[in-house]
Amino acid sequence: MKVIEYGKENEKVILLLHGGGLSWWNYREVAEQLKNEYHVVIPILDGHADSDRDFTSIEANASEIISYIDENFGGNVTMIGGLSLGGQILVEVLSQRADICQAALIESALIFTMKMTHQMVKLAMDMSYGLIKKEWFAKLQFASLKMKPELYAEYYRDTCKISKENMTAFLKANSAYEVKDTLGGTKAKVHICVGQREQGIMIRSARKLHELIPSSTLEVLPKLYHGEYSINHAKEYADKVCALVEVV
Repeated sequence: MKVIEYGKENEKVILLLHGGGLSWWNYREVAEQLKNEYHVVIPILDGHADSDRDFTSIEANASEIISYIDENFGGNVTMIGGLSLGGQILVEVLSQRADICQAALIESALIFTMKMTHQMVKLAMDMSYGLIKKEWFAKLQFASLKMKPELYAEYYRDTCKISKENMTAFLKANSAYEVKDTLGGTKAKVHICVGQREQGIMIRSARKLHELIPSSTLEVLPKLYHGEYSINHAKEYADKVCALVEVV
């Protein structure tokens, strides 16, 4: 597994799991905010630009991250954060290993199956994948993601590197992920957040996660769309990370 690291000299370790179709730069500004106090590790998720293996499943990617933590940090880190697909992988990590981290920040993780979307992913990718490398199409897609304009070049570059097979695989996994009963046993202090302007199913997912993790906290972020918190509001996100870490 390839990772990008900041602040390697620091003792406390924070892992950040980027969103689907993005890459480590999802959290670059957050890492810059945190690097003086924390060792920030940003894995490149399976099947994404410059990753070293294809995407197979959320469960497999979660197991890989746990193995990485075991091998490099003695089986436990201070905090793990994750956005969207990365948030689902974080949920799975917490389900597989109750004591993997002391705190967790789950941002916009879908946990309700979208059956129609799941069934249509392959057909949609067969029809539209050829458009991904066309700049006019990429700009339309980028605009729909509400990311700051200066990230477009990296978004376009890295989206073009994702194979149709990998994109199909992680989109299908995203729309079909089911949370495990073991999630409620996590020992981490968990904060769940979702944008107020996200789809209703995302807000319902956040509320359900809050129910499933008894000691968790939930925050609906005013006026924010999917992914805006960590990508467009790095200072606020980093402040939340610090607040979570300080109380564990």
